[in-house]
Amino acid sequence: MNIKKLIQSYDPTAPLGEAWTIPSSWYLDPEVGELERKTVFSRSWHFAGRSEQIERPEQYVTCDIAKEPVVIVRGIDGVLRGFFNVCRHHAAAVMTDSCGEASQLQCPYHGWTYTLNGELKSAPDLGAIANFDRRVMGLVPVDVAVWKSWVFARLDPRGAALEDIADLSVSGFHWFERRHYMLECNWKVFVDNYLDGGYHVPYLHKNLDRILDYAEYRIENGGRFCLQSSPVSTGGQAFYYWIYPNFMINCYESAMDTNLVVPRGVDRTEVIFDFYFTDVSEAARARNIASVTASDRIQQEDTAICKSVQQGLASRSYTSGRLSVRREAGEHLFHRLLCADLFLDLPTQ
Repeated sequence: MNIKKLIQSYDPTAPLGEAWTIPSSWYLDPEVGELERKTVFSRSWHFAGRSEQIERPEQYVTCDIAKEPVVIVRGIDGVLRGFFNVCRHHAAAVMTDSCGEASQLQCPYHGWTYTLNGELKSAPDLGAIANFDRRVMGLVPVDVAVWKSWVFARLDPRGAALEDIADLSVSGFHWFERRHYMLECNWKVFVDNYLDGGYHVPYLHKNLDRILDYAEYRIENGGRFCLQSSPVSTGGQAFYYWIYPNFMINCYESAMDTNLVVPRGVDRTEVIFDFYFTDVSEAARARNIASVTASDRIQQEDTAICKSVQQGLASRSYTSGRLSVRREAGEHLFHRLLCADLFLDLPTQ
């Protein structure tokens, strides 16, 4: 089946009670993955760093979005700017650290140097080069925005706006640590698992099930986000926000973590967890580490089940499945948004 027929085989207009999941081939076909890179990941806003990392002039962060290197820097004038982190000489990464401070952006390969505004400042040893206009040889810009406590970037300005979630407040949380997980599954398997409305919690996450009120678990969809919530046995509420396509925010009374889901291949996914707490003092360290350890156990359980799902998706016995009307409205939203993006770049023939 060609890529156009493959995408058209899913019906995004079916209501939740009649809908099927996206076909298993969408999780297996490298051509679908390449189409996602060009549409889903190029036209959406993506987490790039914490705003505290670039709140002062000359601070910068680097990241990869849709396999593209990006650098975001706070200029001397206080303006935040983003650029493709690609030297205009021979394409090496200009800034190679994940974050830091710099008064200028200098490529380590041949020394081409750019101002914090992205303008070419120095191109040494060019000799008698002809038809060279340094004014058009600056770093190529990308869109950037600050939202809540984070910086986001977007490669293609034709994408949708960054949707606000007014009732989400994260200002009281402070960053604690980062962990990386590599999963043997397609990135969409992890997102599906996150968006199943707690369906898998009583069966897969026994410790978490003791804390959440499964009967009172709620799902609300926005235009490009989903909020899942549940009362917590220790008091308060748990809030689980998913922002299309690949960013999650998990909030409890005194703890929060974010998950960035990064495709690393058709059946490989990296999930980057950042942990935050309201108290990051030394006195709270043991309690915070215990919380991270509990989260790690849940992630190990999800890692195993996502690997199992990826294997099952390749089975000749499976093509697509149904969705729980009570639990999986978020997953239905994800599949419909994904389909809409993939249609943007389908071949005409």
